[in-house]
Amino acid sequence: MLVTGPSGAGRSTAIHALEDIGYEVIDNLPLSLVPYLIDGPALGHPIALGLDVRNRDFNATALIELIDTLTRDPRVGLELLYLDCDSGALISRYSQTKRRHPLASGETPTEGIAREIDLLAPIRVRADHLIDTTEMSPHDLKAEIQTWFSQGSAAPMAVSVQSFSYKRGLPRGLDMVFDCRFLRNPYWNPELRQKDGRDDAVAQHVMEDPRFAEFTERVAGLLLLLLPAHLAEGKAHLSIGFGCTGGQHRSVAVAENLSKVLAEAGWPVSKRHRELERRAIDAQAGKSG
Repeated sequence: MLVTGPSGAGRSTAIHALEDIGYEVIDNLPLSLVPYLIDGPALGHPIALGLDVRNRDFNATALIELIDTLTRDPRVGLELLYLDCDSGALISRYSQTKRRHPLASGETPTEGIAREIDLLAPIRVRADHLIDTTEMSPHDLKAEIQTWFSQGSAAPMAVSVQSFSYKRGLPRGLDMVFDCRFLRNPYWNPELRQKDGRDDAVAQHVMEDPRFAEFTERVAGLLLLLLPAHLAEGKAHLSIGFGCTGGQHRSVAVAENLSKVLAEAGWPVSKRHRELERRAIDAQAGKSG
């Protein structure tokens, strides 16, 4: 497994996740040494090589030539995993960490990010697996890697349930989206305004809407019908989104409710509340100045 992508997209997280599921991981091995690794004794377990622009002899042409060489080698079952990420998210990540970009030592990260994305473009189109980490936390990426590449017996399909605000647009990669804006809005209750849908009082307020029970029952029935069908078709991951105006109250309460229903039905469920995560990041940034 060759693992690459722009700096800041999550390559280190990905190779650590691969190591956790049984891969031998070698990070930043010079490209010229990879053939020597292949010529060595068989190890009996998969290998993941982390490659990026910090490799001593890295360039796009050399990497493509290496991919072609390994693809023709009958001893090798090669896969290329590319960690992709929106340039705006990469700029934000570098701004938060204050790190220098490896291709912009004397410039702002913006110039380095644009240069690196251009450099990697011909490699991106060769990817066997492409994971967009723009909206992912390190935990989300690790779960995604485990879902895709676990060496054990076939695992049940992983289900991601997300809440979001329509004002900020739909999260990337959703397979199904449900609009919760018709439900009672706790925002108009001053006592509930600063809380979120994980709070019992907020959840109870949303559940008291006369349409809540039938809505969640029908959605749960639909999901429990469709999930086995998607699993039978070979899908490894399904992402379900619930949206409301601010992504704080109604969508969060519904996502929490249906996550519990799906988990009780035996599906491995991960939850994500995008706007609550943004608020937490903004609050932390405010504390640090």
